[in-house]
Amino acid sequence: MPTELHDKAHIDVFDRAAREHWALRFGVTEEHLRKAVRMVGSRVTSVAAYLGQAAH
Repeated sequence: MPTELHDKAHIDVFDRAAREHWALRFGVTEEHLRKAVRMVGSRVTSVAAYLGQAAH
């Protein structure tokens, strides 16, 4: 399990803990997070932009 999920530049949708963290962080379901990653790639800033949120 990654120890610094919030510092990662990419979202690992294959890691359950990472998926849960980022879904909670963005306020979306894990499935919505997976769809975002499929659409724009795994870079946190890209996913945040796709979801209309800041990447901080």
